[in-house]
Amino acid sequence: MHAMQYEITLPADHDMRTVHRRIATKGPLLDGWPGLGLKAYLVRERGLDGSPVNQYAPFYLWRTTEGLNSFLLGPGFRTLCADFGRPAVRHWIGAGLRRGPAAAGPAGPVAATRLTERLPEDADPAEAVERALAELPDHPDLHTAAVALDPARWELLRIALWHAGAPAGASGTRYRVHHLSSPELDRLPVGRHW
Repeated sequence: MHAMQYEITLPADHDMRTVHRRIATKGPLLDGWPGLGLKAYLVRERGLDGSPVNQYAPFYLWRTTEGLNSFLLGPGFRTLCADFGRPAVRHWIGAGLRRGPAAAGPAGPVAATRLTERLPEDADPAEAVERALAELPDHPDLHTAAVALDPARWELLRIALWHAGAPAGASGTRYRVHHLSSPELDRLPVGRHW
């Protein structure tokens, strides 16, 4: 499993309805993408959920590198780059996945939380990953949660998708989920990935 995200920060006065329309029209195009576990179309809007910015920040869990490569080098990403400029794409090695009770329901997630943690130089990465996996949320509104590691920056990522909004106390940056493409989510292995 590979985790990936890019963030496109937009001007404070940007009409976010244009982003919502883009997601509504282009989101379903990835509903059957080979090798894609899930793509959560994440949005932050200035003044909502404590966000200081307007941002389009889709998050991906890839089942295969072939799927990831065909997306990044294909026409859909080219179009995004033409519209917004080429964003820096963050990439993490997947360490573990949990599917929550809400993943079985007919409605998709409506919110997400993402927390990144830079590991201290003296930290054991394996211990940090094990701790993060043990701390994955176990909540009735959890749709999917994942842990991943960026070994270039030694950064740990925790992300959770929520069915009915992020619960009180859920830490990290908060997003709204405007669409979920999950063609191969059921093919991603649950539990530890290493």
